This record gives sequence, C-alpha cells and structure tokens, in this order.
Amino acid sequence: MKNLVYIGNKLNRKGKTATTIDTLGKGLEASGFKIYYASSYNNIVLRLMDMLWTVFKHRKTTDYVLIDTYSTLNFYYAYAVSKWCQILKLKYIPILHGGNLPQRLKTSPKLSASIFKKAYVNSAPSNYLKFQFETYGYTNVKLIPNSIQIEAYPFKPRGIDAVHLLWVRSFSKLYNPKLAVDVLHSLKSKDSNATLCMVGPDNDGSLEDTKAYAKISGVEVTFTGKLDKAAWVLLSEDYNLFINTTNFDNTPVSIIEAMALGLPIVSTNVGGLPFLIENNSEGLLVEPNNTEAFVEAILKYKNNEWLCQSIIKQARTKAETFNWEHVKEYWLATLK
Repeated sequence: MKNLVYIGNKLNRKGKTATTIDTLGKGLEASGFKIYYASSYNNIVLRLMDMLWTVFKHRKTTDYVLIDTYSTLNFYYAYAVSKWCQILKLKYIPILHGGNLPQRLKTSPKLSASIFKKAYVNSAPSNYLKFQFETYGYTNVKLIPNSIQIEAYPFKPRGIDAVHLLWVRSFSKLYNPKLAVDVLHSLKSKDSNATLCMVGPDNDGSLEDTKAYAKISGVEVTFTGKLDKAAWVLLSEDYNLFINTTNFDNTPVSIIEAMALGLPIVSTNVGGLPFLIENNSEGLLVEPNNTEAFVEAILKYKNNEWLCQSIIKQARTKAETFNWEHVKEYWLATLK
C-alpha cells in the first residue's frame, strides 16, 4: 500500500462545492492508497500552516504529495508546498486546474518554473492544459482526465417542447452567472414557458448579485443554493438543457456530468471547452458573453429534434470515457 499526502482546499463540509480533492481522493482510497489530507481550515493562514505541517508530519512515510494547483490564491499555496517538498526531497505532483492557469505561466514565469519544472510529473486533466504547458516549454506533463462514477448519472434522453434550463456551478464572477439570467430574459420572448434553475453555492457574493439582477430583469429564476451530487442529479430530471456561461474554464466536471445525464449542452467556447466538447457533435459552443448566441443555440436544439438526440447520444459516449474505472488506470500507472 502506498501513502499519499493530498494538498488542496477540502472545504466541501464548509459549504463549498466538492472539488477534485474530494472525488479523486475518494477514488484513490478505494484503490488501496492511504491518504492524509490538508486542509479544511477556512482561515487562509491556518490552511497554509496545516498544509505545510501535514507534509512535514508524513515526510518519512509518504510516497507522493498531490497538490491541487489553480491560478488564483491557491497558486501561492502550491508554490509554498512545492518548495517545502523540494527541501524535504519528496516527490510531488501538481494537479492542474482552471482555464486561466496558462495566464499564470505568463505573468509569473519564475514562480511557475519553480513549481512545475521540478515536479515529479504535472497532471493535466485536459489536452488544453497539456498543450498550453507544453507551449511554455514544460515537458513533464501527463494527461490524466477528471473522472466521474458513470453509474451515478442515469442517462435520460430529453425532448424539448418548452425550454427548461439548468445551470450548475459555484456563483463566481469568473463563471458569469448573470448571463444565464439574460438568456432567460431574451428566451422568454420566443418561448414564454421557458424556465431557469441555478444550482450552486456562493463564492464571491455573486449569488446575491444574480438574485438581485433577476429581480431587476423581471424574470423568475429558481435558486437552490448548494446541492450534493445526488440531489442535483435528481433535480436534473425536470430540466432539458444545460448552459455553461463561464468566461474562463478548463474541463468542468459539471459539463461531463450533464453529458452523462443526457442533457444537451450550450457552452461558451473558451479555454478547455472546445477540447472537451466537439461543436455540433457533442454540444453547441458559442462566443462568451453573447446572449443572442446562447438563445440561437438553444432554439437550434428545440427546433431540430434529430440534431438534439444525436448530440445527446454522442455526448453520453464521451462522458463514459471519464468513468473512474477507466481514469484510475492513469493514476495507478503514475503512482506505481
């Protein structure tokens, strides 16, 4: 049995959305790994201290240190932990996240090199991030996709008489949730029975801003707050189209989940999305922050039943390639 330390923001029980540290960690534990996690502290100073202490505490027994690595504040956690691993002579694996991470390579080249060039390997969940890192000269990047438990997502082909939109994400300016409200407002003039449900916890005050924006816009939106996977999967049975409004992205698990469920998808064509979704085959991609482009794509589904069903089926086939039973082989080969 191998021992791992997994560093990331394990804040699912603090009201935040479950992230890779929760899902990947669970899968690796089921595959026989012993894992020590850090950190679940909300306070950023305590969180960093806990991360460094956990690595030090298990320095003599751990085989690898996994580090969830994003482009924002977490980038500096990753830098501190990676330097600590270098001092302690531990093998570490940054797990790359976020469609904006390539921008960090550009704006912080020295810090980035200090983290990524000295890593045992860098795990990229998408060909988009792998390509971007290789463009900046990194050769130690391995594609290991995000994963889902496919059996948890029952496939249900959707017909679209009236449009019932589902949006699932943390409420953050980065994900442009107000655009979903604009889409509903515009769609109402063409489909008076159209509805919108937005699922997810608040991240930066955007939830209340979006609620206020919906009220000002004169449209009724259902806001559920945070739901666990089982709850939103059950909820999804009442909806027939999934929209993703983000301005930056990599390979969002919520998109893979929607593909698995049989929800036709309209997403912004940014970051890693065109690497995940083949346009007009597995979903419809539109330019970011373009309300009418979203509405046009939605009506394309509604008015073309053959296209809608074809996309749904091909998207499900793509989602099946992200099943943990398949993805875990990448990890077992890496952590051998």
